[in-house]
Amino acid sequence: MIVLFTDFGPGGPYTGQLQAVFCQQAPGIPVVDLVSDVPAYNPAASACLLAALASGFPKGCVFLCVVDPGVGSPQRAPIVLYTGGRWYVGPDNGLFGQLDSGQADAACWEILWRPPELSNTFHGRDLFAPVAAALARGERPGGGDYRKRELPLFGKDSLPPQLIYLDHFGNAWSNLRAECLAPDARLQVAGQVFFHAGNYAAVVEGGCLWYVNSSGLVELAINQGNAARSHNLRVGLTLEIIAGT
Repeated sequence: MIVLFTDFGPGGPYTGQLQAVFCQQAPGIPVVDLVSDVPAYNPAASACLLAALASGFPKGCVFLCVVDPGVGSPQRAPIVLYTGGRWYVGPDNGLFGQLDSGQADAACWEILWRPPELSNTFHGRDLFAPVAAALARGERPGGGDYRKRELPLFGKDSLPPQLIYLDHFGNAWSNLRAECLAPDARLQVAGQVFFHAGNYAAVVEGGCLWYVNSSGLVELAINQGNAARSHNLRVGLTLEIIAGT
């Protein structure tokens, strides 16, 4: 399947235009719009989210990843990355920096191919989508359209403990994984302390909690409430870890 991971937003024409390319160039191959509201213009935070979500997909998937504030500039190269049995297409701007780099099969290519018409601001549609479609059809990087290059600097843009994503419910995802915290640790952000619980029902309605979410990341929430709105949470806020007693 082809998996979309973008900051295009849930509305507007951009995701639809990507899907139109795949209908034409990879007919019959499922396209999953995994998430279209990752932190806009923020490859470092998005990289943490991508690494957590990608691990749940089977090998052979092609991820089209677009969080690209440098689109149209020479400062970042368009690349194809293969690691862990999955393909990733997108900009080399730190977006792939948190993927598992310890895989023996890991390899990276710069995309030299250019379409006859390439807009200055929508490489996702014009450049990355056709390449992702070709990979999904079974074509592999080679010839004059690609140049082998060193792997991205994995972990280069590692972040301190902080919020990286706010979901529809106002729950705040962090870049912390379960092994980073003791169960009795407390987390403080924006002046509010969150205590550990296994699930929402373990605290009273309106109570604050942190837990390990279904993607393996530490998440902050309010039982039947909106933590982001109640406590003015936003992507980039740092987390203070308070050791348990």
